[in-house]
Amino acid sequence: MNFEEIIKEVYEKKKLISDEGQLADYIPELKLVDPDKFGVYISTLHYGHFGIGDCYDRFSAQSIAKVFSLTLAYSILDSKTWERVGVEPSGTSFNSLIQLELEHGIPRNPFINAGAIVICDILLSHLDNPKEDFLAFVRSLSGHGEINYSDKIASSEKKAGYRNVALCNLIKAFGNIENDPVDVLDFYFDLCSLEMNCEELSKIFLFLANDGFTLHDQRQILTRSQTKRINALMQTCGFYDESGEFAFKVGLPGKSGVGGGIVAIHPKQYAIAVWGPRLNAKGNSYKGMRFLEEFTTRSEQSIF
Repeated sequence: MNFEEIIKEVYEKKKLISDEGQLADYIPELKLVDPDKFGVYISTLHYGHFGIGDCYDRFSAQSIAKVFSLTLAYSILDSKTWERVGVEPSGTSFNSLIQLELEHGIPRNPFINAGAIVICDILLSHLDNPKEDFLAFVRSLSGHGEINYSDKIASSEKKAGYRNVALCNLIKAFGNIENDPVDVLDFYFDLCSLEMNCEELSKIFLFLANDGFTLHDQRQILTRSQTKRINALMQTCGFYDESGEFAFKVGLPGKSGVGGGIVAIHPKQYAIAVWGPRLNAKGNSYKGMRFLEEFTTRSEQSIF
């Protein structure tokens, strides 16, 4: 499969389209990002790696980091994880409070903000040094130690994160937060501030295409069964209330973030990361979504 040729052609085509998206202006620091950045990087299990455009520029991973926190919590608690958070698509925006009230503080899935906050609470209860241990875990997935939190992004989110404060306190009121909400939110905001580039993201996500084993050191992160479930959650919940459309048009498990990044994986094949900071109305990268739709169409490869 000549992924490089297809990526070059689709990238050049999508680079020229009018980007109708908008920057995530509710996080002040994200408003400062160059809106015209656009990068793609693919890491494969058998056919090498390739990047184009702004694929080496670091950006805020935001909700993509929720896959790492879920992976770590799942590796610790296994099936007990699902006693605290569900596995169903939400059908509402990523920061909605409505379902929490109706469903007694149990978030629909671990990728909406409420679910990721509960996962952070789980990690706070099980890690000796949560921020340091989580960062070490992410670095171990990547194979190098350059990935870090962004103090500027975390501070910006803390100043504007009133809705997340409301989510955490509502969950606490239902008894599904064990730790002090201040500590949970502090960890959550740092987690979302992780900065990575397309190359790093695609290489990190390869373990989800490789039955739970990292490619660089063949270390087992999750069992094959656990890996299947993480991928299933990305397929059904990875794009909030646009998850169905992503499955319909792209046909791969994936995860987006309001920093403009998207990662998608093809089991046994590859992980591909795209970055375009302008977001569509659902909070997903406008160009990233368009690129991945044409990429899987041209390559004639999806999980369906």
